[in-house]
Amino acid sequence: MGALAFEPAFKDVVRACRFLRGRVRHTPTEYSYALSDIAGAPVYVKWENRQLCGAFKIRGALYRMSVLSEEERARGVVTCSSGNHGQGVALAAQEMKVKATVFVPRTCPETKKQAIRRLGGEWVSLVVADGDFDFADQEAIRFAKETGGTYISSFEDSCLIAGQGTAGLEIFMDEPDIEYLLVPAGGGGLLNGIAISAKAVNPDVEIFGVQSVASNPWVVSWEGGVVKTVEYLDTLADGLAGAIPQSLLSLAKKRVSGIYEVTEDDIRRAIAFVHAEHRQVIEGAGAVGVAALLAGKAKPNGRKTCVFVSGGNIDNTRLREILAPGP
Repeated sequence: MGALAFEPAFKDVVRACRFLRGRVRHTPTEYSYALSDIAGAPVYVKWENRQLCGAFKIRGALYRMSVLSEEERARGVVTCSSGNHGQGVALAAQEMKVKATVFVPRTCPETKKQAIRRLGGEWVSLVVADGDFDFADQEAIRFAKETGGTYISSFEDSCLIAGQGTAGLEIFMDEPDIEYLLVPAGGGGLLNGIAISAKAVNPDVEIFGVQSVASNPWVVSWEGGVVKTVEYLDTLADGLAGAIPQSLLSLAKKRVSGIYEVTEDDIRRAIAFVHAEHRQVIEGAGAVGVAALLAGKAKPNGRKTCVFVSGGNIDNTRLREILAPGP
């Protein structure tokens, strides 16, 4: 599987679940009357915006940090994040007393940068790269090679994928009959982790990734199964922006049925809808599944559906703009 140390399997998710028990929240999977009415099917929402650090990323980051050797801990770690993964690494670094350097792109929201600094304290150095996520990631890799630190990918990592998969296991513990599952497709760690769990519990479940038209490498690469480059535009779903590795596209092809694409307006509408109907604050990356349902791009066809809301770390200024009444 390319750069993966091993191909993660369901047993790895179970192993991660055992470690994370009591360290992260078992977030609710709740029935949505509003979404069910619109979709014409029973729709449940996995509220991972209510997770520690406000997003699912804490799962994979904590578990990945837990398997570091003593030598790796002594050398410290280096990672790149659009914001949420960095918070998870920062929290783990503080708890384990491991030095961590977190690179973020210039588009990283201020609220996420502040959270990384706050959670990591003296154990974390934050570096704001003068470029997009892919540029920042290359800077992190270069820095790790120069300093001898252990580079931890925010998505292309076997243990991290297993950690993210624990969220999928929770969905089926709460609602074992889910037939149709919508998951944000960023780098592919979450999508693959949930797919591993979902297919192990219910082999008949259909899983679809969702991403924005502004950053859509999954969409353009899916049919041929080979990663293609795309032009990246500014997006509300900043947590999903950036290139994808061939290893995770190939892994997803084994379990994921396809990818949906939503517009930036679809995402804005979804953020406002969830705030109005559920009184929940969600970020752009977390809103794409709801956006696909509201826009009619995802079609449950009566099946029991789960929408994965991956996080809630949105800048207050941006949220106010989205919620402000029109002219």
